[in-house]
Amino acid sequence: MIKLNLFIKESGNKHAARMIVFLHGGGVSGWMWNKQIPFFEDDYCLVPDLPGHGRSPGQPPFSIGRTAEHINEIISATADGREIVVLGFSLGAQILVEMMSQRPQLIDYAIVNSALLRPMPAALKLIEPSVRISYPLTRYRWFSKWQASTLYVNREDFEQYYSESLDMNREMLVSVLKENMSYSISQSIKDSSTKLLVTVGEKERGIVKKSAQDLVKLCDRGHGIMFPGVGHGIPLADPARFNRVVDNWLSTGAIPEDARPLSY
Repeated sequence: MIKLNLFIKESGNKHAARMIVFLHGGGVSGWMWNKQIPFFEDDYCLVPDLPGHGRSPGQPPFSIGRTAEHINEIISATADGREIVVLGFSLGAQILVEMMSQRPQLIDYAIVNSALLRPMPAALKLIEPSVRISYPLTRYRWFSKWQASTLYVNREDFEQYYSESLDMNREMLVSVLKENMSYSISQSIKDSSTKLLVTVGEKERGIVKKSAQDLVKLCDRGHGIMFPGVGHGIPLADPARFNRVVDNWLSTGAIPEDARPLSY
């Protein structure tokens, strides 16, 4: 088994009663949560860089299951009786779903953002030829700026995004995309005691919206909401609104009026 060695940024109050773990999406790293960490400064926050991303070394193949197991172990070793909250976006959200499936009683609250939870076999076949064409383009700033705009990466974070794009190993990128497009929900998640908030953007792909619906249906303690007017990347696109919704839900269990319940 490949041993994982994750870089983890710690911040906030180490003596807090609540620990929050932030799991970033593919192709970025822990910096994507820079607008969330100060907001939750009264909590103890852990922000890992996923394998092969940012400051975490990694060799393919990338594994959602192995990464989930490792982060669960970190949480178990660090929690020390704290209430556990985990936020995940995109690839990080898939890992979070897998964490809940592997350890149904470990996490108290989970916020799953924009997770693809239905396999895409047709797209899976196109990953290697597509990356072969697009990977050299990532060396060009104009191409990276276009990619960054689709993820709502702002100007102040672009240099970090571009630098990490240059560092991303092509084989690792292919491996991450294959895991991303082949992942599906385990039925064992039905046993989870985690209180769950599932979010999706109004402008996201239909398969991501259906994935959100699937997850809420499987979890008795799950609620789903849609952020109007936004695509894939609500924590970056509108961090103030995202922070407010998460904080309100964690505090009261209620959903603010500016976030619509998922329709079925």
